[in-house]
Order: sequence, then C-alpha cells, then structure tokens
Amino acid sequence: LLRAAGLAIGLSLQSSLSNFASGVMLIIFRPITKGDFVEIAGTSGSVESISIFTTTLTSPDNKEVLVPNGAILSNNITNYSARPTRRVDMVFGIGYNDDIKKAKELLEQIVAADGRVLADPAPVIALGELGDSSVNFLVRPWVKREDYWGVLWATTETVKLKFDEAGISIPYPQMDVHIDNPE
Repeated sequence: LLRAAGLAIGLSLQSSLSNFASGVMLIIFRPITKGDFVEIAGTSGSVESISIFTTTLTSPDNKEVLVPNGAILSNNITNYSARPTRRVDMVFGIGYNDDIKKAKELLEQIVAADGRVLADPAPVIALGELGDSSVNFLVRPWVKREDYWGVLWATTETVKLKFDEAGISIPYPQMDVHIDNPE
C-alpha cells in the first residue's frame, strides 16, 4: 500500500518536477528574457516573467498566457527579438498581362523610398513564381526589429496604391475552363 501511494505521488509530481527543472534551466541559460517577443509551446507573445514553474506571456491582443516551463524546453523556441534586424517577407502578385519590368521598378522604388529599410543587407526584389493566377514577386527588405510591422503594413498599402495608379492588376485566384465540343 505504501509503495503504491509512493508511486502515485511520484507520478503526480513528475510534471511539477519537470517544470521546476525546466524553470531552473530557463533562468540559468536565458534563451528568452523579459520583453522578448517569442513563440513557445504553440503560443506567441511578449515575455512578462519567468518563474520556477511557469513563464508568463502577454499575447498581442493583451491576454495573459501562462506556459509551463516543461512545455517550453521540450518544444522549439522562436525568439523574434533575439537579433537587432529582421527580414520582412512579402509576396505581391500581378496579372499575366501586366508589364513585369514596370512592376519590378515600382517595387524597387517603394522599398527604396522607405527610410526604415536597411541598405545592408540589400533588399531582394525578384520574380519568384509563375503562379496559377498571378506572376508573384518576392519582396524581402531588411529592417530593425522594431520597424518590422510598420514596414510590412506600409509597404503593402503603398504597393496597392502604386499598382492601381500604374494600371497594374493584382489578380484574384481564378480558373479558365475550356470546353472541347467535338461537334
């Protein structure tokens, strides 16, 4: 009876001990620190605090999320704040009948005009794919991490406005159906 009770207590404490050990490792090795924007254990947010058993995140919509430390160290940790710069990955599609060179020039002008875009490393603007419904350009400027969202949103808006002014279409997914009538 005592062995069974000991086993039950040991099994019930297993996750607590795992969280405790993981908390100690998080505090010692510091893969994340307070203020970092991270994606851990299936959730993302800013690190508010790291305690022995749990880590507290604040989600972008201001929810408080408690993550067990054992779940953090047993999964991938993506720390968006670890480096001073980030690459903004965007894809812009144009119609197959539109002028590719003109679209590329506009994209280059838009990126060059934004003072938050870093010169080194140089932005990449390339024809990335001939898609099902569009010709897709990859636009990948580098920015300071705090400018990431502003550049993403401003560039997207500016591309739409400039493409409209230049008569370049941004197509929606479509399919042409050809019916072969042998008669």
